[in-house]
Order: sequence, then C-alpha cells, then structure tokens
Amino acid sequence: MKRKMRFKKFKKFIPEESSPVNEKFINYLMVDGKKTTARKIFNETLKIVSKKMASDPEKVFKQAIDNVKPNMEVKAKRIGGAVYQVPREVKPDRQLSLAFRWIITSARNGKGAPMAQKLANEFIEAANKQGNAFKKKEETHRMAQANKAFAHFAKY
Repeated sequence: MKRKMRFKKFKKFIPEESSPVNEKFINYLMVDGKKTTARKIFNETLKIVSKKMASDPEKVFKQAIDNVKPNMEVKAKRIGGAVYQVPREVKPDRQLSLAFRWIITSARNGKGAPMAQKLANEFIEAANKQGNAFKKKEETHRMAQANKAFAHFAKY
C-alpha cells in the first residue's frame, strides 16, 4: 500500500530591499556558509556600481546577467566509441546558474582589489557586453556553432 508523503512548502526569507534573483546570487557568492558576508559584499557592489554609473545598480545587475546568459552550449556525447560535442539549448535555470558562476569566477580571478570592487567592475563590463564573463558566453556560443554538424546526435 502506497503512503502519501506530505511536505510543507517553506516560504524562503527574502529581505524587503532584495529580490529572489539577488538572493540567489548572494547564495552563489557565499563561501563557507557566511551569508552575511556575502550580502555585505553584494550591497557594497551595488553602491560602487551606482557611484560609477548614472543608472540604477539593480538595472545594471539585471542587464549584466542577461548579457552573460548563454542560449547554446555543447555537451559531450559518446556514440559508437567516438565522443562528439553536441550543441544543445540551455534551460532557463541553467542559464541563470551559468551566468552567476561565470561572473563570480571572473571576479574572483581578478587580483589586487576587494571582492566588491572586482564584482562591480565585472557587472559594469558585462552590462556593456565586455569582460571575461561575456567572453566565456561568446566562446560557448562559438563552440556550439562550430559543432552544429553534430546536432543530429542530440536525439540519442
């Protein structure tokens, strides 16, 4: 006899000045469970962005994320002993996670400045379609375009 499991849906805490996307980014930024430190870095980053650019820092953040989101990526597929790089469309959740990961990684790879400063620079560059995170997206798209001949293997 099957038993139904009932789970309560917990409502996540989101501060008033924040949004779900901001909180998700903060969670990606967090290291060793130190969420308050990650939140301070993110808020400081938005302050730096507002000083450097005339527009709203939230809009710059959203624009940077939208510019870095990949539409296509390649996935290794083994068929008949050979490994092919098969291009695939990227689902929206994965687009967001890849964009966050690329922006944070490129900011962490920068040297000689506080994390908030490096992150602010990365946001501004990504919003202007420049920087390492945007290059990573372009490289991924180029790889998918180059391997378009293997797209028919996606059905396997």
